[in-house]
Amino acid sequence: MSRRSHNASVQRDRTSLYTSITNTIIAQLEAGQLPWVQPWEAATTAPLGLPQNAATGRCYSGINILLLWSAVIERGFSGQSWLTFRQARALGGHVRQGMHGTTIVYADRFIPEDEKRRAAETGEDAQTIPFLKRFTVFNTDQCDNLPGDIAAPSSRRPEELVAPTVEALIDATGIPFHIGGDRAFYAPADDYVQVPPPHVYFEPINWHRTALHELSHATGHASRLGRDLSGAFGSKKYAFEELVAEISAAFCCAALGVVPTVRHADYIGAWLEVLRDDNRAIIRAASQASKAADWLLAVLPETADADDQAALSVEIQR
Repeated sequence: MSRRSHNASVQRDRTSLYTSITNTIIAQLEAGQLPWVQPWEAATTAPLGLPQNAATGRCYSGINILLLWSAVIERGFSGQSWLTFRQARALGGHVRQGMHGTTIVYADRFIPEDEKRRAAETGEDAQTIPFLKRFTVFNTDQCDNLPGDIAAPSSRRPEELVAPTVEALIDATGIPFHIGGDRAFYAPADDYVQVPPPHVYFEPINWHRTALHELSHATGHASRLGRDLSGAFGSKKYAFEELVAEISAAFCCAALGVVPTVRHADYIGAWLEVLRDDNRAIIRAASQASKAADWLLAVLPETADADDQAALSVEIQR
C-alpha cells in the first residue's frame, strides 16, 4: 500500500470512529439518556466513581469515561476497573473466552515528516495533525484468576464527608464565590461565581452540584485553562461551554461521591445541534471537561488521605 493510500485509510478510520462515537451519544440524548448521568443506584452494583485501569490505578479521562460508564450500566458490571487483554495476562489472569470488550480511544496530535521538513525550510511553525486510536478493554468481571486486590471494588466516600469535601474544594480554588441572589451563574468578565443560598434548594446536595457546575465554568477563565467563554446566550459556543460544564460537574460529582444529575436539561436540543454539526464536538467537550475537573480536584487540601487523592485523580489513561 502506498503512503497516500495508507494515509487515506487512516483518515477514513479516524472519521468513522468520530462518527460512531458521536452517533452513539446523539442516540442517547435523543432517548433522554445523558451519558454523563447514570442510574448508579438503580441499575448496577458498581460503585459510583471514575472508571480506572486496574493495572496502573489511573482513572480514564474524557470521552472514555462516558464510554465506560455506559458499558457498566448496559452490561451490569459490578465494578469500574478495566484491563487490556495483555494487562490481564501480565497480572497472571486472563480474559474469559467469548467475552466482548469495550472500545475506548486515545487522542493526540503528531507532526508528519513532510510537515517537519516544510517547517524547517520555511522557518514557520509545524502544523500538528490530530489522531484517534482505538483500544479494547475488558471489565475485571470478564476476567479470571486476577489477584484479589485487582478486582476488588473501590470503596465509596462516606456520605457525611461529601459536603465538607465539596466546601473545602470551593474554598481551595481561590475563585471568588458569592452566595446570594436567586440564580446561579459564572460572570466571566468579573471572574466570580454566584450561587443562591443552600436553603432555597429542595435537597442540600443540589447546592453542591450547582456549585461544581458553576466552578467548572470558572476554570475556563484566561488565568486558568483559557477556554473560549465568549459565546452569547443561545449561540453554539454558549451551548458547547454548557456541555463542558455539565460533563465536568458530573466527573467531579462522581469522584467526590455525589451522584451526578442534569443541571440544564433544557439545553439538550442545543447540544444535539452542536453534535450533529461537528462529529468531533463531543470528544472535544469531554476532553475539556476532564481538564476542568482535573483542575478543580487538584486543588483539594492535602489533608485528604492518600487513598482519596488517588481516587480523585483524573489522569489521561494511555
